Amino acid sequence: MYVVKPVLLVGLGGDIGVYAFQRAAHELFGWKPVSLQVRDTTFMRYSRLAERIIAPDMHDPDALVGHLNRIAADHPEHELLVFTNLDWHVRTLGRLRDRIDERWLMPFCDLETFDKVSNKVHFAQLCAKVGIRTPATVAVGFTPGSIGAEAEGGPVVGTPDAVATMAARGLTYPVIGKPASSADWFGVSFPGKRKIHHLESEQELLEVLRHLDAADYPSEFLVQELIPGDETHMRSLTAYRSSTGEITLLAGGQVLLEEHTPGTMGIPAAILTEADDEALAAAARFLSEADYRGFANFDYKVSSATGERVFFEVNPRIGRNNWYVTAAGANVAAVVARDLLPEHAAAAPEPPVTPTDRVLYSVVPFRMLLRYLLDPELRATVKTAKRRAGVFHPLRYRGDGSLLRRLYVRALDARLVLKYRQHYPEPTESGF
Repeated sequence: MYVVKPVLLVGLGGDIGVYAFQRAAHELFGWKPVSLQVRDTTFMRYSRLAERIIAPDMHDPDALVGHLNRIAADHPEHELLVFTNLDWHVRTLGRLRDRIDERWLMPFCDLETFDKVSNKVHFAQLCAKVGIRTPATVAVGFTPGSIGAEAEGGPVVGTPDAVATMAARGLTYPVIGKPASSADWFGVSFPGKRKIHHLESEQELLEVLRHLDAADYPSEFLVQELIPGDETHMRSLTAYRSSTGEITLLAGGQVLLEEHTPGTMGIPAAILTEADDEALAAAARFLSEADYRGFANFDYKVSSATGERVFFEVNPRIGRNNWYVTAAGANVAAVVARDLLPEHAAAAPEPPVTPTDRVLYSVVPFRMLLRYLLDPELRATVKTAKRRAGVFHPLRYRGDGSLLRRLYVRALDARLVLKYRQHYPEPTESGF
């Protein structure tokens, strides 16, 4: 008789997105996860959900390969599934795939596709092919090899030509500044570095560009038009395209509040799920054009001036806030199992391609969230969602509910309130 092999789920890193995926897998399948972490993290502390392996060298590619191969050797009878929510890990796994035990299953795109879609310049070019609007952009380069290369809207320019090029393309302050490659941004450091820069003047822009010049930054920095509307006009869209090319997940939500610390700026902290058919269809076109496989997370915005959808980027991974997808009715672990572990998927309900339940996902206290919602109609809708189904928080898991863990997660609420008081004390019309 055929016996279904047990699954060993290894998460790389200890962020809330990895925890959320591990929770989804544990709730549905009972898989006992393992977390490979540089250090104990905020989101994993006092958790009993996953066995934690502290590996300070795991950001070294050779060491990461060694850790995965040792884990595989120690579990010869298991199905092996590796999961991460960090671009650097996705790219490293793709680059070194031939050195990693072939038994490891990976719900990510390959290296060629990663490089094609994760660079925001290439992303805009693909969007143009399938009729998706992206922001007006000036790409600034810092190495001889990048300056002059063709980008969406024109060639990559150097720092001395950036301001004049902006003026020629009609970009006015304030503008948004962001890296073309999140993986390259991970490796650079300078005073005042942020995940996303809100630049009010030429002086602020040139200060960032000069730091990147001094660092010989290897990819482009993008200066983009500011699409009008506060952060409630932002949207998150999570998708999965299977190893056979079938799109098996398209889920979305309206962002209610973003994080505002320098290192997490722009990451959703609260989402009200919704099915935006126009945006879901656009994402499906993009994934098919790119011949994409695995999880993808899109950021787009609905302009408060025109109502048009403007896509900013696709992250070649599931996204930190993926619990909103599971909360809405499409368990993300089931989506992966259906593709890569069909024997296990047979024992679980088939998830919908597009979940339609309207639920409230939030990692911030509810009363604080309401303070940041300026639209009375939206406030009322959010209150209704809470009354109907409660608030879905990935760290509040009964299956990981020791008293110490519960008290610690509650204490995180107080820490978040203090962070918002420091970095974003009052809501603004722009979200900055």
